[in-house]
Parts: sequence; structure tokens; C-alpha cells
Amino acid sequence: MATAGNYFFEIAKIRAIEKLWIALTSEYKCNAKCHIISEPSKRNKTIYDFNVNMLRTTTESMSAILGGAHAISNLAYDAIYKTESEFGERISRNQLLILKHESYFNKVNNPSDGSYYIEILTSQFSEKALNLLKLIEANGGLLSLLKEGTIQRKIKETAKKELELFNKGKEVLLGTNKHPNPKDIMNGELQKSPFVEINVRKTLIEPIVEKRLAEAVEQERLKTENES
Repeated sequence: MATAGNYFFEIAKIRAIEKLWIALTSEYKCNAKCHIISEPSKRNKTIYDFNVNMLRTTTESMSAILGGAHAISNLAYDAIYKTESEFGERISRNQLLILKHESYFNKVNNPSDGSYYIEILTSQFSEKALNLLKLIEANGGLLSLLKEGTIQRKIKETAKKELELFNKGKEVLLGTNKHPNPKDIMNGELQKSPFVEINVRKTLIEPIVEKRLAEAVEQERLKTENES
């Protein structure tokens, strides 16, 4: 599972997944265990003021732990634009070690249990997710809706709303759409493209392409750097 930046929502999201898993496996008499592996989302990561990515991945890892993820694969702060970074990978491991050994996140099981706000969010997410699962099943199942493009369309609609909030400054990425540092230069630092690259090919199912919020802003800034 990808864990994004809305701290409490992400805690509740993971708890809701496990709650639904238990309910559904029990209903279908399936003895399959739920093992959740969490990784920070790339959606809110940036190439400008990239050190802020460390703060983002730290809070996202915290959400994953508090939500009950069984394992966390952290994301290096420079992973979106570097092919290989020994320092970045070491920092990403150390973030988790600090949460474990200095913040004692490993000392309490289910630390979010009993929190009214998180419990309410978990119940709401579980209920809405179950209704969504029922709707998918009633309309032919996941594969059928993927072939029709229904799932992709819903994801695009949600992504578009979030991008509109970002463009209006209501969804804030520090150092990108708020308090950008004009002296921050990335031209020549990119070891790989951090932007969506499309290779057109014929497929039975339209792919779901991950795209970061900051891409258009970053491309414009890089263009300005090149012109200057």
C-alpha cells in the first residue's frame, strides 16, 4: 500500500483495510492472513527543495506504523530523480531506525486503538470501501471494470480534483507551490526523468499511470533554468 501525506487519514486507511480483510475472509471462510507492506507515495514528492521529502516520508512511515502495517519499505528522499544514491538509501533506513529505537514506535501494539477521531475515520473508510467493493462486484467485477475503463476514469477524476487544489495553493507542497526557493537549481542534477513518459502501445486494459502533483510546476521551472 502507498501511504500519502494526510497523517490521520492514512492511519485510518490501513486500519480499514485490515478490518475489511478480516470481515471478508471470515464471511468467505478463507484462512488467508493480511500482511500489509507500506511504502510512501510518490504523489507528493518533489525534486525542488528535495530535503522536505525526508519529512514527508517520516510522517508517512509514522502513519503506516500507527495504522498497523506489518512492514515498511521507505522511499529515499532523492529516489525520484536519482538512479542510485547510497546516501539517500542510508538515510531512508535510518529514518525507520530512529522511529523504532528513539521514538519507541515498536513498544506498543495498536497504539491508535481508542482514539475517537481515528476510530470514526476507520469506520467511515471501512463502510465506504465495502460499498465500493459491492458496487464493483455488482457491475461485473474488477477486471470487467478495468477493461471498460471505469476504474481508471474514477482515479483520474480524483487526481484532477487534487491537482486543482494544488494549483490553487490549497494542497501545499512546501518549496514547490509555497515558499519556493528561486536559488534552488536542479538542471544537471537529474540522473533519470522524474516525469511521466508515455510509450504508446495497444493494450486490453488502459494502464493506471502514477503522476506526481508537482510535475507541471517542476517542468516549467526547469525550462526557465535552461533559458537563463
